[in-house]
Amino acid sequence: MILELDCGNSFIKWRVLDALASAVVSEGVVDSNHALIERLRIITPLSLGNCRLVSVRTTEETGALIELIEREFGIAVVGAKPAREMSGVRNGYEDYERLGLDRWLAMLGGFHLAGGSSCLILDFGTAVTADFVAAGGEHLGGFICPGMPLMRNQLRTHTRKIRYGDEAAERALSAHVPGRTTVEAVERGCSFMLRGFVLTQVELARAYWGDDFTVFITGGDAELVRGVAPEARVVPDLVFVGLAMACPLS
Repeated sequence: MILELDCGNSFIKWRVLDALASAVVSEGVVDSNHALIERLRIITPLSLGNCRLVSVRTTEETGALIELIEREFGIAVVGAKPAREMSGVRNGYEDYERLGLDRWLAMLGGFHLAGGSSCLILDFGTAVTADFVAAGGEHLGGFICPGMPLMRNQLRTHTRKIRYGDEAAERALSAHVPGRTTVEAVERGCSFMLRGFVLTQVELARAYWGDDFTVFITGGDAELVRGVAPEARVVPDLVFVGLAMACPLS
């Protein structure tokens, strides 16, 4: 079995694969290293042979997680690393090592699934990112803006009268008419900002490539925007597609 980890700023997304069938045995999202270990312990049977991960966390945080996994399960951990070029994609950053590894892997995965044609990758997590990859594999660059969690938390933190829980937030997103409560106004307003981001990115992609490109939507909040671009392919595990390419295990 192979353990795959996508260590983001707020959460760790994980899944366990059957190494022979490449089928997902179990998967989930946790908010801490120890919560990950607890979730893995209850999988029966669990026989891990390898682990690969991508992390946007600090070197110290990532190292602590690797040490914990190696000690707990007695397996080697392989981590994705920055690259100037891989699998036909050329990193477009002036300093390629500064490009977030999760973005890099999502681009590798998207370009692969698009069959080498132009693609726009939109990732909706703690932050929202957009990356443009041309048909020749050239990464044209991208954009970063706050995601739903950051927008929501900024309003909660800096506006004294905005106080509500996650359940109220989820209920508020059941519609997109103007809000009649603060929670509805905030959640729907932030949602429309994300939807507007999608529209502007698709418009820019059309300016580059006409209609000859594929849109990929991924990340924890992908469902909030999938209706804005009905032609888009929603691939929740796009980073894992790229991770398998960057860290092949024999």
